[in-house]
Amino acid sequence: MLRLALPLVMAEVGWMSMGVVDTIMVGHLPHPAVTISAAALGQVLYNTLAFGIGGVLLGLDTYISQAHGAGELDDANKWLLSGVVLACLLSAVMMGMVWIGPLAMVRMSVGDPATTREVMRQAVGFIGALNWGTLPLFLYMTFRRYLQAFNHVRPIAAAVVSANLVNAGLDWLLLFGHRWYFLGKTIGIPAYGVVGAAWSTTLARVYLAAFVGAAVWWVDRQHGYGLRQAERALDWLRVRRLVRLGAPVGGQIFVEISIFAGVTALIGVMGPVPLAGHEIALNCVSFTFMVPFAISAAATVRVGQAMGRGDASGARAAGWTAIAFGAAFMLCMSAVLVGMPGTIARGFTVDPVVIASAVPLLLVGAAFQFFDGVQITATGALRGLGNTHAGLYVQLVGYWVVGLPVGIWLGFGRKMGAVGLWIGLCAGLMIAGVALILVWGRTVRRGVVARA
Repeated sequence: MLRLALPLVMAEVGWMSMGVVDTIMVGHLPHPAVTISAAALGQVLYNTLAFGIGGVLLGLDTYISQAHGAGELDDANKWLLSGVVLACLLSAVMMGMVWIGPLAMVRMSVGDPATTREVMRQAVGFIGALNWGTLPLFLYMTFRRYLQAFNHVRPIAAAVVSANLVNAGLDWLLLFGHRWYFLGKTIGIPAYGVVGAAWSTTLARVYLAAFVGAAVWWVDRQHGYGLRQAERALDWLRVRRLVRLGAPVGGQIFVEISIFAGVTALIGVMGPVPLAGHEIALNCVSFTFMVPFAISAAATVRVGQAMGRGDASGARAAGWTAIAFGAAFMLCMSAVLVGMPGTIARGFTVDPVVIASAVPLLLVGAAFQFFDGVQITATGALRGLGNTHAGLYVQLVGYWVVGLPVGIWLGFGRKMGAVGLWIGLCAGLMIAGVALILVWGRTVRRGVVARA
């Protein structure tokens, strides 16, 4: 599990680092409360759609890993080609939805009217630039599923780490503007501000898709998986099967991300300072979440491979191992968030008011780390079995039926502000963690070994 998970952890942490670096960079622009708020809205709205729609592609984890476990390489190759077709279709849907997104954004409020107009102006430009990186993002997600299902995870880590360097360099180049003197003439790049951060992420995603695509070609050439000789005919039946299995995964991701998007919108009503503090805390808990999220992907692969072999005990051991690793790591992260919340917040901005708004949210985040680690690793293990519905149902109840109403009551009814809304999130995550580990335990006790 560790051999497979550790490079994926590096990849997921590296993936999250792009957003964190963007937030840190825009936090050092003039008026950081406005710039961080604009980036927060742009990132949350885009990511809610992108990872909900693109989450359908995670159904490839189950099909490709089970085919690999059964030794059916030709079947695995056909699933990859079907995934590429689906990635193109989903990207067209996603880009169309984002282009009409500003119609909804104009109704949002972030403090006084003048501040709202400026935040929305920058957020609309940010999300519009991110939209051009949708197809590369979905292709990366597709190629990655093939590599990790075949246990080639180091190229994924190398791709994301190097893409971070590309993103950071482009952030420096595009956000602040630079001038050089060459042969007696002044040349340079204007300062694009918040929008520059989005363009740097988009270009980094183009690089990322090209890297993992080349890695797929290279591993096929080295190991003779037969991908280049695979039948190229479009198989709509496979595409439909992939949508049926992957749609609940995308729905689950959408439910999980959209609850944070909803909370972001509600905190936005409170003004730019609470929203900036929320964005800092959200970046931190999202960053720690990437580790169990990577372990969850490894769990899906290991459980799926065992399922392909018809090995029920191997699937059970892989799932429990992943859950234990995810829970242990997140307990450690709770200690970090409790021990140094002010230091963490100061890494994002020097504004003392924004720091003060972020610290209590980091402490609430520390309370739900363990449950967040359990629920995502259990979800990954269940996905390896072909169960993609349990996570969706549990999170709908935990987040939207319990968590959001509790958060709204505390945040607005009890006047606790952003902290109250985060306590509601904490309640939802606790319910999801407990419920999903019970579902996993009951499932493996039954010894189910049928392939998806």
